[in-house]
Amino acid sequence: MCRLLGVVARRPGPLGELLAEEIPEFVALSREHGDGWGVASWSGTAPAVARDVDAAHRSARFDMVQRTTTDAGLLHIRMASAGSPLTAQNTHPFTGQRMAFAHNGFFSPRDALDELIPADLLATATGDTDSERYFLLLRGLLREHEPAAALALAAERIRLRATAFASLNCLLLTDDALYAYSEQDLDSEVTRRRGPDFFRLRYQVTDERVVVGSSGMPNAQQGWTELPERHVLEIRRGDLRVTVHPTAPQVAAAS
Repeated sequence: MCRLLGVVARRPGPLGELLAEEIPEFVALSREHGDGWGVASWSGTAPAVARDVDAAHRSARFDMVQRTTTDAGLLHIRMASAGSPLTAQNTHPFTGQRMAFAHNGFFSPRDALDELIPADLLATATGDTDSERYFLLLRGLLREHEPAAALALAAERIRLRATAFASLNCLLLTDDALYAYSEQDLDSEVTRRRGPDFFRLRYQVTDERVVVGSSGMPNAQQGWTELPERHVLEIRRGDLRVTVHPTAPQVAAAS
């Protein structure tokens, strides 16, 4: 399992300053979630991405990435699923089509979505994680749907195809916005063992920034709002407009 953290700021600044309160606690979680880290931050015409298979708390490169100036970014620290190699190709975030994507959770089997992913996108897979397949499915859906609807559809199709899943929580960074999706299986082995709060996503809105993150950071409790299950959080770049989209039944049934 993994942890997620994302931010959209009104003005660009060093990532470490935009998330000054959250990053120390986030990095501390890498002592458990120590199978690599990744950061995507908006830069020019596409997200700039840095990834490493080392744990964030002992990575000098992670310290350097915090100096990156941006107005929007997402961070991921990984706890690899059993049997999943610790390689750069398996390390989040995944990128393509001017977007970055990170997932917290798992579904099985890993190839459950392969028949639903457009062949040209499936051919671009470089790793062997279910999370990369999640992103490839989403990229295919984005050819016909807006991001909030595409995220809802992707989750619905995983629910229908997978034999099991723990969480479909994810962050998607586009040139227009940062999106977060929240969903867990309360009957999964992970949730029963770690408790229902383990996969909660929460967000905080201020005049200067909006932050969304996984549970586990003490500061991300009071003054933060829980993102309801099967809802999409949309944070617009530029004006910080926040919208929470419910998963509408008609969207889940769309083609």
